[in-house]
This record gives sequence, C-alpha cells and structure tokens, in this order.
Amino acid sequence: MSGSSRPADLRSRLHEIVFEADTRAGRLFDTALLVAIVASVTVVLLESVASIRARYGDILVALEWTFTVFFTMEYLLRLYSLHRPLQYATSFFGVVDLLAVVPTYLSVFFPGAQGLLVIRILRLLRVFRVFKISAYVEESTMLWRALRTSRRKIEIFLFTIANIVVVVGAAMYLVEGPEHGFSDIPTGIYWAVVTLTTVGYGDLAPATGLGRALSVVVMLLGYGIIAVPTGMVTAELVRAGRAGVSTQSCPSCSTEGHEIDAVFCRRCGSRL
Repeated sequence: MSGSSRPADLRSRLHEIVFEADTRAGRLFDTALLVAIVASVTVVLLESVASIRARYGDILVALEWTFTVFFTMEYLLRLYSLHRPLQYATSFFGVVDLLAVVPTYLSVFFPGAQGLLVIRILRLLRVFRVFKISAYVEESTMLWRALRTSRRKIEIFLFTIANIVVVVGAAMYLVEGPEHGFSDIPTGIYWAVVTLTTVGYGDLAPATGLGRALSVVVMLLGYGIIAVPTGMVTAELVRAGRAGVSTQSCPSCSTEGHEIDAVFCRRCGSRL
C-alpha cells in the first residue's frame, strides 16, 4: 500500500465509523455517543442545582471537561474524515456539534457560560439514524422540505404580523395612554403581541370602551392567524412526495436524507 493511499483509507474508515450506522463499529460509536450526550446534559442540569453544586461541584466540573474533550475530539474527527469539511461545519449538525463544546471553553473567561451546554440535547436527533428508524428519517426529511418550501410564505406572513402589532400597539397607546399602563408605543406593541398570540399574561389590560373593543378585534384576529402558518406547511406536506429515504451519509459533506436509489449526493454531487 502506497503512502498516499493510507490517509485516504484512514479517512474512509473514520467516515464509516463516525458518520455511518450500517457497520457494527459505526453503530457502537454512535450508541456510545448518544449515551455520552445524555450523560453530559444530565451533568449540566445537575450543576445548575445549588445544593448539588455545593456538594459535588468539583466532580461535576471534572466530568464536564471530560465530556468536552471527548466531544472536541469527535468533532475534529468528523472534519478530518470528510473531503469537504467546511460544508459539514456550516450544516445544522456541524453548528450544533461546535456549539456543544464552545461554552465550556468560554466558561474559563465568562463564568456561567457552561449553562449553554444544554444545546447538546439537540445532538440526540441523531438517534433516528443510529437506530435505523428509516420511517422517521423519511418523515423528518419531508417535514424539513415542506418548511423550506413554505419559507417565503411564512416570511411574508411574519412581516404582515409585525406590521399589525406595530399599528395596534400604537393605537392602544393613543387610546389608553400612560394612565392605564400603556406608557409608550413599545409597551403597546408588547401588549399586542401577547394578545394576538392568545397568551394573555394579564399584566396589561385596556380600561376604556374603545380599548376593549380593539382588544376583542385583536383576540379574534389571533385565533384566525394561528391557523395560517399551519395551513401553509400542511399544504406543502401534501405536495411533498413520499419517496423512500436512506440513512446513508455523504462522504464529502456528511449530508443525509438521500433517496434510497441515489448514486450522488443531493447537496454536493459527490458519489455516495
């Protein structure tokens, strides 16, 4: 075996272990990774409890640094095993994997930053691929495609909502005024958002007849608005095809969710 082929073989073997779950080694690695993720999140949760931190603080810190070193090595191995590591680094899981280790290092300079490590729980989404739950992989891919297809419609919808709450918030400021708690327009906008989304904290309430009438309109409008984004996504889900989806990962950019008979990566075009 030539010297140039050895790194390629090593990279291919690492990719098979780190990204794939079809082999015994890959399955064991991913299972161990999921156990480590659950354990590390548990450590973060326990560390936030004052009584537990006071008694076992040193042990929890040591465990946290152990998990961080492990996840850092895993992240670097993922980058090394890919032909196009930048595409993985900028993907959803790539960003989550990076954020899973950064807070611990930041805590050296900014105490308390390690609380952000709960983001590691998002890494458990890999469980669908690890345990080969292909039906869930297929459905999650369809949902993601539906959300992506309806993105512009949702953006227009949110822009419209933003305009409505600004107008309503300004109107409530003019109608109610500071004497009824609406001290400024931003406060009115806050009330409009809370009312339109049917949350209703109750910390602000109109006292005049005109203000209450406007509240009724906003409340009824809120019930209708809630159904709009749901309808958009549902329509796209209906249009989405139900082609089979494999759990294979691209060796170049780590993209998943390919069709079962796919030969090339749907993102970078590399051969699978």
